[in-house]
Amino acid sequence: MMRRGPILLLLTALALSAGSALALARAPDLTEALRWIIRGTARTSLALFLLAFLAAPLQTLWPSVAATGLLRVRRWLGLSFALSHAVHGVAIIGLAQHAPALFWTLTNPGSIVSGGMAYGFILLMAATSWNGAARWRGGRPWRALHRTGLWFLWISFAVAFGKRVPVDPLYGVALGLLAVAGLLRLAAFCTKRRRKAEILAQG
Repeated sequence: MMRRGPILLLLTALALSAGSALALARAPDLTEALRWIIRGTARTSLALFLLAFLAAPLQTLWPSVAATGLLRVRRWLGLSFALSHAVHGVAIIGLAQHAPALFWTLTNPGSIVSGGMAYGFILLMAATSWNGAARWRGGRPWRALHRTGLWFLWISFAVAFGKRVPVDPLYGVALGLLAVAGLLRLAAFCTKRRRKAEILAQG
């Protein structure tokens, strides 16, 4: 029987394929289809990212069977996020090639640079998400890469959704979820530091 992680990745791939096919079939033209895919994958990427971002903090703050299960598939959540954002990136490139004038009204060179950095982190994190790669790199460098990458992506999502709030207040919901997730991760970090200090004091 396949494990939950690979099943999650497979289901993500099927959902992304079905969603993209539906957009291409139902949109009035290719430009609009690409924009539908970009918006849809932005949402799926955010959901998968938040689950991966919160897996360890939830286990630290509120240990439970559910939190343990989430933590066990964290790697696959990250890989599913990488897949979703890869489709997102392909759709963006497609829009840039198919409708360059529209593309440049929606973005700017600064956003392209920061987006490229985000994709660089995603690629590195996905490539080092396997057990063998983690052992090869060593524990501390691997953790530093993934910790830095997670926070960079958190900032990227916050900026991307935050600047759209004046256009559509619903983006404020996503921004609020990111804020809560960031606070929970910081709270978990402080909790772990306090526990470690208490153990050292007792020893």
